[in-house]
Amino acid sequence: MSSNTKPVSMLLQLLFLSLNLLAAFTTGDAQQFVYSGFSNNDLVVDGGTTITSNGLLQLTNGTDQQIGHAFYPTPLQFTRSPNGTVQSFSTSFVFAILSVYTDLSAHGMAFVVARSRNFSGALPGQFLGLTNIQNNGNTSNHFFTVELDTIENKEFNDINANHAGTNVNGLTSLNSSSAGYYADEDGKFRNLSLISREAMQVWMDYDDTVSSITVAMSPLKVARPKKPLFTTTYNLTSVVTDVAYIGFSSATGTINTRHYVLGWSFNMNGPAPAIDIYRLPKLPRMGPKPLSKVLQIVLPIASAAFALAVGTVVFLLVRRHLKYAELREDWEVEFGPHRFSYKDLFYATEGFKEKHLLGIGGFGRVYKGILPVSKLEVAVKRVSHDSRQGMKEFIAEVVSIGRIQHRNLVRVLGYCRRRGELFLVYEYMPSGSVDKYLYGIEGKPILSWANRWHIIKGIASCLVYLHEEWEKVVIHRDIKPSNVLLDSDMNARLGDFGLARLYDHDTDPQTTHVVGTIGYLAPELGHTSKATPLTDVFSFGMFLLEITCGRRPISENSQESQCMLVDWVLERWISGSLLETVDSRLRGNYNTAEACLALKLGLLCSHPFSNSRPTTRQVMQYLDGEMPLPEMTPTDMSFHMMAIMQNEGFDDYVTGSTASIGTTSVVSSGR
Repeated sequence: MSSNTKPVSMLLQLLFLSLNLLAAFTTGDAQQFVYSGFSNNDLVVDGGTTITSNGLLQLTNGTDQQIGHAFYPTPLQFTRSPNGTVQSFSTSFVFAILSVYTDLSAHGMAFVVARSRNFSGALPGQFLGLTNIQNNGNTSNHFFTVELDTIENKEFNDINANHAGTNVNGLTSLNSSSAGYYADEDGKFRNLSLISREAMQVWMDYDDTVSSITVAMSPLKVARPKKPLFTTTYNLTSVVTDVAYIGFSSATGTINTRHYVLGWSFNMNGPAPAIDIYRLPKLPRMGPKPLSKVLQIVLPIASAAFALAVGTVVFLLVRRHLKYAELREDWEVEFGPHRFSYKDLFYATEGFKEKHLLGIGGFGRVYKGILPVSKLEVAVKRVSHDSRQGMKEFIAEVVSIGRIQHRNLVRVLGYCRRRGELFLVYEYMPSGSVDKYLYGIEGKPILSWANRWHIIKGIASCLVYLHEEWEKVVIHRDIKPSNVLLDSDMNARLGDFGLARLYDHDTDPQTTHVVGTIGYLAPELGHTSKATPLTDVFSFGMFLLEITCGRRPISENSQESQCMLVDWVLERWISGSLLETVDSRLRGNYNTAEACLALKLGLLCSHPFSNSRPTTRQVMQYLDGEMPLPEMTPTDMSFHMMAIMQNEGFDDYVTGSTASIGTTSVVSSGR
């Protein structure tokens, strides 16, 4: 070949490769395309979505509470004339989810068929940028999705925190399955981790003849399995409109996570074209860079030679390292969540400087920090040496809240132990605790009634989950406004599980020390010393009254004597002026029906007889209006209060004038 023809040949080869990168065409009833990587003009993107220089579709870039969408630029004809039924269609795509942690992510992503590309009202987090609280499941949404979800959301009946599912008009799946595939060689199910940082492929087919939806997935270099992941039957004619857009949607929460699409194909009335996986763009590296093979071979030899020459120095360094080594015990292997190094926490808080101090409680100090690698904002609780929260309580907090996921719980991201010091790393709640808003601490504005009602229902929902829905019964034992935190959207999160107790369902809780805060302790604890769900209900009742009235459970009156909030509310109810107890700082701007319900329910929950209190599920039903509040009169409530206080001898216990009851100690965590 001559020197003149070589450049021409190379140019033709490059042109051929470029054309193969995007093969999209529309002929008659067939509408199909295939992408093995993307360029800037291939898709319409919004939010945090970008197309990288090497051809990756990056739906999110790791920013907290971010939404991203990417759509095929032109709408497709999904219905067939003249009956208007949705035609068969198929799609396949290669995706990867990269989280800063290998066992923790910030929600997933979804393939979408939608009437419109406008999702301006959608929320991030568990709503995946597709809908919001009010419109979730609304038939007017007109969208169909295949979701790949990495968080278990009880509100959507998710099966676990690593699943694939198909949804219509909302985030509750028609059908779903744990992520994985059935191997062709033996037919056995192989699990796949959606946050493994590895690329994998998904296939979805809709057959209009039998209205079936089939979903399959596999690792990138494994062919499409013969047996699908799951199949469900649903006629999409009522969902997918005549002309619709197809694309992807994703959203993040508070964990640094990135969602990628490497390749995508689609076909109407036929199988989706195959994606050339060998020409897909490469994923960016996430996490520490692995050692090279040369370094792995050379380093041990060099280290051995160096150790021989400087043995004394190495010995001193090892001894110094052991002196400051972090502690690890057997229980941490079984129960511990992500463990942080002390060095990371030290740098995150700039050496635990006072300027980062968020608060001081009975169990230590809490600092705000920014993790050096992920840049995630966290709250670090440093338990002091002389704290009354010992190792037993510390383990209870790590084991319980570290494994629980609920939208109204402050999540523990990890922990650290070093030379007797205990550290817990929490999700940071930027709006602080509820008590600061109730009493105007640090110049916080007064909570509106709408916010208070939302907080009440959120904490009630959380207690139902802890008492009845999780794998064990979890009793918090210290429910009060200072332990209820608010995120940036003023959603309530129950925190500080340092006093929590766990036991199996249908078993009797064991006797223990009476712990908690004076004013929120149920009277029967003086007899039994047993914390039960009903003792949490009592504390929640006091919390209800406190947040409605804007007064502490025990306060000083004008005669310099202690005034009980329960007694004060009862007196006003008897005199026919119950609503006068509502926080006067609201200036009458509240829902009277909700306020009455909150006050009466607060009194019922704080009833001195435990068997007269409702369960947390009943409390939730009362708040949601699913069940009317039981008939009760203020006179009956007052009589029961006086009887138990006088006959059972609990006056000193409830007012807090003593620190113990008989031989049972009372540990107060303070305000």
